[in-house]
Amino acid sequence: MKLVYSLGGSVLCDRTPAELEEFAQVLREIAQNHQVYIVVGGGSTAREFINKARALNAGEAFCDLIGISVTKINAMILIAALGEDAVAEPPDSYAKALGASACGKIVVMGGMQPGQTTDTVAALLTEYVHAHKLIVATSVDGVYTADPEIYPSAKKLDHLTPHEMVEISMKTELKAGSKSPIDPLATKIIERSSIFTIVAYGGEAANLKKAVEGNHGGTEIS
Repeated sequence: MKLVYSLGGSVLCDRTPAELEEFAQVLREIAQNHQVYIVVGGGSTAREFINKARALNAGEAFCDLIGISVTKINAMILIAALGEDAVAEPPDSYAKALGASACGKIVVMGGMQPGQTTDTVAALLTEYVHAHKLIVATSVDGVYTADPEIYPSAKKLDHLTPHEMVEISMKTELKAGSKSPIDPLATKIIERSSIFTIVAYGGEAANLKKAVEGNHGGTEIS
């Protein structure tokens, strides 16, 4: 089975080398039975640099490029943790990602172009390689009716249709560094191709494997 992970930068940022090794080991175990692709986000580091650039009157496309650069650095850190089990460099196109996977190793990449979050990149990659599942591993344990960090009464949704996910995500502002379970453009791609998607908590390495097995406790979109 082909799996695409959208691994939020918030999941990897500030991790110790030992913690990154733990994530790498779980991903190796998954890759023993599946072809694994990973798109890594920028997280708090990207938002920090983006905010500095905005304060200096940089445009949103320029800020996007800063964020993309950080995602590629994060991707290379994960590649370092995976060692010989990963393709040596982050591919810079979907075609190269597909080609790189022919060796059977884990493919890790970052952002691609301004106006697209790494969730969107992961959704497009899922389409391109005909993956069976898209797993969005974030700092929250699923999709809620509202931002649970702001609204404690928000309820988690166990299952959504792609159209329902689009309606929720369209409330999110589309700009560099925005935080959302899945961004609006990614959800439209999920909708158009009926991509089976799981949004789950990625803060624990073991949950990456649980998302494949079905006992992740997150939100399924189908």
